[in-house]
Amino acid sequence: MTDVRTALREAAARFGFSATARLDAELLLAHALGITRERLLLTIGDQPVPPGFAELVERRAAHEPVAYITGTRAFWTIDLAVGPGALVPRADSETLIEAAVDHFAGTPGPARILDLGTGPGTLLLAALAQWPGASGLGVDASAAALDQARGNAQALGMATRAAFRLGDWGAGLAERFDLILANPPYIATDTDLPHEVRGYEPAQALFAGVDGLDDYRRIAPQLPALLAPGGVSCIEIGWDQGAAVPALLAGQGLSATVRRDLAGQDRCVVATAEPGG
Repeated sequence: MTDVRTALREAAARFGFSATARLDAELLLAHALGITRERLLLTIGDQPVPPGFAELVERRAAHEPVAYITGTRAFWTIDLAVGPGALVPRADSETLIEAAVDHFAGTPGPARILDLGTGPGTLLLAALAQWPGASGLGVDASAAALDQARGNAQALGMATRAAFRLGDWGAGLAERFDLILANPPYIATDTDLPHEVRGYEPAQALFAGVDGLDDYRRIAPQLPALLAPGGVSCIEIGWDQGAAVPALLAGQGLSATVRRDLAGQDRCVVATAEPGG
């Protein structure tokens, strides 16, 4: 019988396409055992190899995202249920929440939050966890993603604070918001992506035209009317869009600065209204 350490080592060896092969194997084994990864690592010598682990390894070996296999992904201070039809939350996107925390430092924080392209509720629910007195709205063009978002809000006890609607970015919204978060598609259509991304995650949440800027061109003109006085918009960008996206926002009378992620790459544009604008 294969012991658990050998099973982990053999599984990780099959995930050579992943930069986090060992972590992937540990997450899958913990999921198969019905325990947390932390618990697995503390008790690894006492754990058996459950029968279901082999099937999970096969799915990951076919490049299926770990979050789709386990059905969950940690983000900021919350755990989100995630499945096909919605973009898998990435740690890089936490840069947007960090930027918002810095903007509202020393204040009560935002009262109303808008999340454009909310997916499974990732940014909105993380922000609501950060500011318990806030409420917000998540907008997405995918009904499947919104179903996941509503389920996550319910599971996190935020159903009365988070509303979700099917929509085209900020079109049709008359309200102003203290914090606007957005993680739009920003990948050029001819970009070569790993199979676990292109083969599994929804294309409409990834690709944005030949230069990856199509959705920023739609969102930028909407922002001035949606931002409340003193409010801020934190928008995720691709690593090579740190000049193009701020220029689009400046064209709408917004002041924009770029914030880098933990890897040192441009990741977030922080936009505010120009004084007197």
